[in-house]
Amino acid sequence: MKSSAPSARKQAGPGQALPLVLIGSGLILIGIMALVLLPKPQATAQKSSSTVYAIPVAVSFPAPEIRLSDLQGQSVTLSDHGGKVILVNNWATWCPPCKAEMPTLEGYYQDHQSQGFTIIAIEAGEPPEEVAEFARQYGLTFPVWPDPGLRALASFRNDALPSSYVIDRDGQVRLAWSGPISRELLEKFVTPLLEE
Repeated sequence: MKSSAPSARKQAGPGQALPLVLIGSGLILIGIMALVLLPKPQATAQKSSSTVYAIPVAVSFPAPEIRLSDLQGQSVTLSDHGGKVILVNNWATWCPPCKAEMPTLEGYYQDHQSQGFTIIAIEAGEPPEEVAEFARQYGLTFPVWPDPGLRALASFRNDALPSSYVIDRDGQVRLAWSGPISRELLEKFVTPLLEE
């Protein structure tokens, strides 16, 4: 049965479409401005006071085999520390965030080395004498390896400084981050691996 009532839907004419186009364009422009102007969420950092700290990310890949010389000129590898949880920290003597996190790393190392934990700080690019002087000034007691050829950065495929990786007792890299880290975040993310 055909209705004799006029259709409620009318075709929009050219004059009626223009306001809809303008409204749609305005909404798109507002969306773009919001994306540009609103602060971005920090998925990989935590702010405490005025310092932004890196947040570790779970990863899973075999630790690279890195062979370097320590500050005494002895040949050393990561596998020399097998069976321990190892925090590899790539850093440089000239890098302000690297310098800032060294006391935090030293304190964490002192408190957890008895649990089969070590830090291996691999300095990117400076001569051994300069690296040794830095370690002395900062009172570093964990292993410090000079890496004038930047082999560690190439092995981890990350040239950001500082950058850190935590290797479990079975030789798997389990955590990674770029940037300085806080003691609170070390306790939250690294300490559970010491208890495995």
